[in-house]
Amino acid sequence: MKKWLFMIVLLLMVTGCSKDKEETVDTEEPIITDENSPEETDEKVVLPYAAPFSGERSEEEFTNRPVLVTVNNHPKARPQSGLASADIVYEMVAEGNITRLLALYQSELPSQIGPVRSARDYFINIAKGLDAFYVAHGYSPDAQMMLRNGEVDHINGMRYDGTLFIRSNERVSPHNSYITGDHILEGMEKEGARPTIEKLPSFEFYNSAQDVPLSALASIIDVRYGSSEDFHHMYSYDTLTQQYSRTSGGTITLDNESQEEISLANVLFFEVVHQTIDKAGRQQLDLSSGGKGYLFQAGVMKEIEWQQVNGVLVPMENGQPAKLVPGKSWVHLVKTNPGLDQMVTFTP
Repeated sequence: MKKWLFMIVLLLMVTGCSKDKEETVDTEEPIITDENSPEETDEKVVLPYAAPFSGERSEEEFTNRPVLVTVNNHPKARPQSGLASADIVYEMVAEGNITRLLALYQSELPSQIGPVRSARDYFINIAKGLDAFYVAHGYSPDAQMMLRNGEVDHINGMRYDGTLFIRSNERVSPHNSYITGDHILEGMEKEGARPTIEKLPSFEFYNSAQDVPLSALASIIDVRYGSSEDFHHMYSYDTLTQQYSRTSGGTITLDNESQEEISLANVLFFEVVHQTIDKAGRQQLDLSSGGKGYLFQAGVMKEIEWQQVNGVLVPMENGQPAKLVPGKSWVHLVKTNPGLDQMVTFTP
């Protein structure tokens, strides 16, 4: 009898364990984490506002009027201040094969910009097309006439030297005139210039570099203005950052204030008709007729055209604005003679 009782108790214990095990398996819930939550999506939050000249997005609207500053590009003026903050830098010849830069600021205005150099008539035309507040120190005869006639809202170091424009003791004239972002805003107020943007450019942007279609590979870009190494520029594409770095005369282009290397999402070349107009080698540029162009982005190159659209120089592809990668851009205006094919080369 005791033996049968023992067997019954043992059987009940085994049955109870099996039941507990089954209940444990049946009631187990999947562990939900932030990584595999069913409500989680791969879509990134798109910020509501895009900067009109760089395409970079922000939670705040970009309302500032663009500012265009003539920046000295002589070897004695390098490294310059404020270039890392420019949405677009335009590079073109001022005399002969010596280039100057037009730095466009809209999404941000740096604390220091310069060295600032003199105006040319085609610099003013570019500023006018952009509806930008124009900053220069000095002028050519044609540019002086345009400024006197009020072609653009502007301040000039010839009037404000020592007040809004400050001379640096570290460099010699004419490579030592600088202006601060605060002094530009003060100059706007002095001249009664509108501080907010009204005219938007016809630029189009991809969401990111990953959206750029595959084209001719171009990791190294080489451009020469004349035979001087001082105006021999190279761009190198970094596949990790998806940005281009730049050198001039073999020296890395960086911002003198922050010591930050220039980082570019787009490098463009527009072929423009040039004409020498005086013995000093000053140039006249045809900025209205359009022409051939190259666009480098995301490590590839495509042949494009450029047009003046509502006063702004715009890259075009198949009759529509060519899309840019969000970020900073550097735009070279190069002579039709010798032309793009001779001045610009690239390697995969």
